[in-house]
Amino acid sequence: MVDRQALLDIVDNSLDPARFRQHHWEGNFNDYLEMVSENPRVARNAFQRVYDMIMHFGTEHYKMNRRVVIRYHFFADPFDDGADAIYGLDLPLMNLVDAFKSAAHGYGTERRILLLHGPVGSAKSTIARLLKKGLEYYSRLDEGALYTFSWKTTDGEGHDTCAPCPMHEEPLRLIPLEARAKVLEAINRDQPESKRVSIEGELDPFCRKMFEDLLLKYDGNWPKVMEHIIVRRLVLSEKDRCGIGTFQPKDEKNQDSTELTGDINYRKIAEYGSDSDPRAFNFDGELNIANRGLVEFIEVLKLDVAFLYDLLGASQEHVIKPKKFAQTDIDEIIIGHTNEPEYKKLQANEMMEAFRDRTVKIDIPYNTRLEHEINIYEKDFNKERIRGIHIAPHTIEMAAMWAVLTRLEEPKKAGLTLLQKLKLYNGRSIPNFTEDSVLELRGEAPREGLQGISPRYIQDKVSNALVSEQAMQEKCINPFMVMNELEEGLTHHSLISDEETKKGYRELLGVVREEYEDILKTEVQRAISADEDAIKRLCSNYIDNVRAYTQHEKVRNKYTGKDEEPDERLMRSIEEKIDIPESRKDDFRQEIMNYIGALSLDGKKFEYTTNARLHKALELKLFEDQRDTIKLKNVVSGVVDDETQAKIDVVKQRLIKYFGYNETSATDVLNYVASIFARGDSKQEE
Repeated sequence: MVDRQALLDIVDNSLDPARFRQHHWEGNFNDYLEMVSENPRVARNAFQRVYDMIMHFGTEHYKMNRRVVIRYHFFADPFDDGADAIYGLDLPLMNLVDAFKSAAHGYGTERRILLLHGPVGSAKSTIARLLKKGLEYYSRLDEGALYTFSWKTTDGEGHDTCAPCPMHEEPLRLIPLEARAKVLEAINRDQPESKRVSIEGELDPFCRKMFEDLLLKYDGNWPKVMEHIIVRRLVLSEKDRCGIGTFQPKDEKNQDSTELTGDINYRKIAEYGSDSDPRAFNFDGELNIANRGLVEFIEVLKLDVAFLYDLLGASQEHVIKPKKFAQTDIDEIIIGHTNEPEYKKLQANEMMEAFRDRTVKIDIPYNTRLEHEINIYEKDFNKERIRGIHIAPHTIEMAAMWAVLTRLEEPKKAGLTLLQKLKLYNGRSIPNFTEDSVLELRGEAPREGLQGISPRYIQDKVSNALVSEQAMQEKCINPFMVMNELEEGLTHHSLISDEETKKGYRELLGVVREEYEDILKTEVQRAISADEDAIKRLCSNYIDNVRAYTQHEKVRNKYTGKDEEPDERLMRSIEEKIDIPESRKDDFRQEIMNYIGALSLDGKKFEYTTNARLHKALELKLFEDQRDTIKLKNVVSGVVDDETQAKIDVVKQRLIKYFGYNETSATDVLNYVASIFARGDSKQEE
């Protein structure tokens, strides 16, 4: 039994009192002015802070299709162990970060609503969630520190009270308009352009009321008013509704614009005598509490028109209009997301022209690169998370391949299949196609990734396969089980009503099955021919014969001791495996000898693994030679003698060791491939 004190010690050791004190720092206004003069970044606006937050985690540059792409490490979710990591959307994310960068410099984007547009399940919500989580994390760091203030006053009974600014205002807004220009000039005098402070906007109605009342009390003595100010560290938190807001549409009867801009506190009207006294108002709408940070509008175009009107001023003028109060300044990022149908309605609605003009649309498509799609599913379906059930190799890959195929448009180039297009996009080289070809293919299909199967559908069907009766019994799932789930689910797919589309998707599943069969045959071939000693002997024999052939010599037969002509039949049986025609055999053999000679000059020894094409040819030749000794077609009938069974067990162990199968999936693969070869043999006999 765990000692109770040990548990308490774990909790105590996990907390950092010094960090807690930093997050709850308090000081006076003079302390804050000194802080700003030393580090102007504490007074950044919301866009500057978010851009700096993204850059804080670093970047890397790489080339893709002749274009330099920036990968921002922020979107790998480094602060939450990759829980919301985004894969394969580097180009759209570059567009998003460019919008933040432009806004941070004040080039105009700061007066726009950032609208993430894309199909369902394309990571729009995840991007917004990442930005919110990132802000929470960054505001706790020294680099991301920001501050607000409270009002220290005395009530009628002589008790000290502390009233926090309801909208977490920047303390520099307490500097009167008449003095701001000179104060800024003094602060910014020795600062580079990138670190200069600006003060925009005025205090919210509550703070304005407090400020003016105190000015009256002290006969305009501003320093005396500042004695009532307690500046404090501000840590952003969505749960605490501090600097981060989220709003989602409801049915029309329950929608109320006060959810955005706050409402009257009727209990306090009696205390303050008027519903227009800001002390009798709750500045707790989403646009109020998100000040200094970010507000997310879920499915923003599903909102009632009245809400969208509120967003016009909030974005363009950076002001909101609380009930019975003047326009109030805000400093926050407004980010929304929407799907294709709603966006089309917006485009068709002439009454929404003003809203369209105030949005920056950023397309967030599905992945069209296979490796990135695989990454999405491996995050959820891996050995650490799925315990007790083995996921056979290629299960996730085949599901991802089908998903990506549904998002691609048929290539217009003759001789190029959709599957080949997928492989080109994934970085594979295909004869007669270059990087320019890939650029051309992408240019021909600008809407690729904005339609097709959602990752959520794949995740749901993989989950179904994991809890199926077969999976429970065999403790294993394989690509065929998942593909069956994918196909069956199309019948009742809630977002696909067009039968032609469903038919096309089923045909693409057939393409994936064929590709999977080819992969299985290759792996079984490699497992059968993975006898390292045998392949070395075959390689040595081939090289001896090629050397003799190119030098017009004879080969000594190690068994008879006689010199014989090079074994043409052996050499051709290997070369044919990699499609070396009769007319090219001399060139190929000379290339091999030149390659061996070049290695020798560098002091290196030729191994069968050093030449990929020859390695493949040797594996295929060895497989052909050993296939008959293993008698794969007998595996299907179940009539296997002890000697053959021993060979099959060796192959099975190689599948487990080298390719990641377990006992059950290796047996299934061997049986399936054996049935393929048995069908082939039967056709040949006919």
